[in-house]
Amino acid sequence: MQSNIKDKVLFATPKNDEEREYVAGACVRKLGIKFPAVIDGIDNITEKAYTGWPDRLYLIGSDGKVMFKSKPGPFGFHPADLEAAIKKLPSPQAQR
Repeated sequence: MQSNIKDKVLFATPKNDEEREYVAGACVRKLGIKFPAVIDGIDNITEKAYTGWPDRLYLIGSDGKVMFKSKPGPFGFHPADLEAAIKKLPSPQAQR
């Protein structure tokens, strides 16, 4: 919780999709997230399907398949593991 306060990303739990979109957008801006972010619906269908809570890192291939799934975070995953998985992907030139 202290890191949320320090990073100024402390919000009440959203009660609908619009509130969730607002919170997600604020977090992306305040934390300087530079990669595409997606938002699960308030029904949490994606979280239930992928066991994404509390945190997980996923790498989805261009074919839509999961190429990498981290252990649960925030302590069970390491960004370097995701980076290593990204480096194992074929280069765009090789896919032509």
